[in-house]
Amino acid sequence: MAVFMTLLNSQVGKIITTLLLLILLIAGGAGYFAWYNFKREVPIVYKSAEDHFKYGSINSGGLPFYIWEVLPDLFAEHLPGPGGYKSLGFIWEEGKEMPIGVSKSIVGFPRQGSTCALCHSTTYRKSPQDSPTVVLGAPTQSFDSIANIRFLAACGNDPKFTPDKIIPAIEAKHSLSWSDKLLYRHVIIPETQKKLMGLGMGFAWTNSRPDPGPGRIPSFNPVKFLNFRLPLDDTIDNVDDPAVWNERKRKGFDYHWDGLESSLTETIIMGALAAGTPTDNVPLKDLQRVEDFIRLIPPPDYPFEIDTVAAAQGKPIFDNNCAACHAFGGDRTGTVIPVEEVGTDDHRIKMWTQAAVDKYLALGDGKEWDFTQVQKQNGYISVALDGIWLRAPYLHNGSVPSLKDLLEVPENRTKVFYRGYDVYNPETVGFVSQGTQAESEGFKYDTSVDGNSNQGHLYGTELSSEEKQALVEYLKTL
Repeated sequence: MAVFMTLLNSQVGKIITTLLLLILLIAGGAGYFAWYNFKREVPIVYKSAEDHFKYGSINSGGLPFYIWEVLPDLFAEHLPGPGGYKSLGFIWEEGKEMPIGVSKSIVGFPRQGSTCALCHSTTYRKSPQDSPTVVLGAPTQSFDSIANIRFLAACGNDPKFTPDKIIPAIEAKHSLSWSDKLLYRHVIIPETQKKLMGLGMGFAWTNSRPDPGPGRIPSFNPVKFLNFRLPLDDTIDNVDDPAVWNERKRKGFDYHWDGLESSLTETIIMGALAAGTPTDNVPLKDLQRVEDFIRLIPPPDYPFEIDTVAAAQGKPIFDNNCAACHAFGGDRTGTVIPVEEVGTDDHRIKMWTQAAVDKYLALGDGKEWDFTQVQKQNGYISVALDGIWLRAPYLHNGSVPSLKDLLEVPENRTKVFYRGYDVYNPETVGFVSQGTQAESEGFKYDTSVDGNSNQGHLYGTELSSEEKQALVEYLKTL
């Protein structure tokens, strides 16, 4: 009997041990499966600093790449026009898998994200027949961030957003294994739909604000309301995207239109977080590559003929009237000019609150990075004017379409124009903003709308017509 019990216990022990091993193997296999399909990271490294700026991941999240890729095919009715993502202002280089400003990374499966180049690259054409010239570091003229968000949200709320529609569309472009199909059907597609629906709800507040249109963004209200959970207010924060070239010459300057930052490094991290980079996974080395690149991007040369005689006459006019605020080395260049003095639209000032400052200052506590130079000021930066010809429309809210307009008193400036059309007008020194094609391809900008005022910046308006023409000619050389 004792021998029997010993044998029995031995057999039971073996069974239990075997079961435990099986459980461990199953759990390990399940863990490996989950890691491989959702957490495994395969770096995509761009050797070129330029390509990294355009396409390199900054861990900004985004959507499953294959789903993002097919949305324009499946939901074209939610786009503002034909051309897929191009209708939202994305810039595509010939032969590239994704547009400038979109990254592709592998975290379990291919994922799409945003890069700094999405808002800081543009195109121009010298004539409607020309191919677009891409300029990196320039403020975008075409990308419409709110229209893009509304498109994605509309896709998520569409009854056609189902595995039966999306998986065949993906398979038309990519080969999916049986396990991939299961994951997309039961996990990735449903979770993506929830995210897109949540995106629409999170940005519902924009429906009560004027649309920014292409080339402008709601600057910090998304962070206030969505990231920081600060109470909704009625402020308007639509501003032009700034240029980010030649940053090596801006040491000591304040950043953002209202000077809310005085550190370029912190400004870049701030931009990454706004693009969706999680606070616990900020890729400092990748962002340092971006910073190194934009320090060295030269301002673009004016692409048309310059009247050198008039430009020479314009230089002393600039030196006497503009240099103190707008030349490198000027006493006030890169500093905040009080809004009471400059007189431009003050909605952006009202939007940025001390509560938002306090939230930012606490955001990096205990992390490898931190915010220490976020501040609240009461005016707008007097920017250096390198490459000013390609920064149209002008003022922080993009309310003045050309340099010639900017030198007129506000009542004589253009009150309604169209922005987003990339054909350049060398006569006014700005993009073509009137006419059939501009109206067809552009976004109507009405300066009577709240946040769109073209008032203020009276500097240079008292000059004679001849002096203004000479000054504009000189500004083309910067």
